[in-house]
Amino acid sequence: MGGIVRAWVDGWVVSRGAAPPTPEPWGFTVDVGQPEQVSRHVFASVGDDVDAAKVREVAAGVTGAGVWLKVFRHPAAVGGWLGPGWWVDPDPGWLMTVPLRSAAGPVEAPEGYRLRTWTRGGVTHVLVAAPDGSFAARGQVAPTGATAVLDRIETAPGQRRRGLGSVVVRTLEAVAAAEGARTGVLAGTPPGRALYESLGWRVVAPMTSAKFTGRTAGPRTP
Repeated sequence: MGGIVRAWVDGWVVSRGAAPPTPEPWGFTVDVGQPEQVSRHVFASVGDDVDAAKVREVAAGVTGAGVWLKVFRHPAAVGGWLGPGWWVDPDPGWLMTVPLRSAAGPVEAPEGYRLRTWTRGGVTHVLVAAPDGSFAARGQVAPTGATAVLDRIETAPGQRRRGLGSVVVRTLEAVAAAEGARTGVLAGTPPGRALYESLGWRVVAPMTSAKFTGRTAGPRTP
């Protein structure tokens, strides 16, 4: 499953405009360049293959605030591997995949909503605007060959349960398939997991997000 992790990392850096990943013996280091997320260490193993001793070793070597770890095990396990100064998100993310197929027809937004797509720098963005022109939903996808990473999928709180998330995901899938990608990859949130599973995505592994604060815990950065 390490290949899925590499695919997610490769697509994520394109989607977010981060630095190319630096290979490490245990995974990858990515420089992000944000004050609250300077860089992230992503472990390539998933599930029971994750080496707890290696996670402890890498975490112990972190001295600067704003460095993140992404470990594909449940936070209930990973939290016990980290020392003082680490904030661990108690809610797991979910590494997920889906086979991509060409769309049978155009994806359409509900009546009154406006669906728009555009591409910049290899990343295709999808926007759904509400009938009054306000933000309703969005997402983006970064195809990187045989795989494509879906990212930043979001629906406005007042617009949920109207099928807009499905519109965004299916549009992104169609774009990726048209670009030649055969597998979709994403790291979903707990609320998003139900949506993705309803659209045929499957869970590969839970994902723990941990941030080194130096002293006290801080808020999560997406």
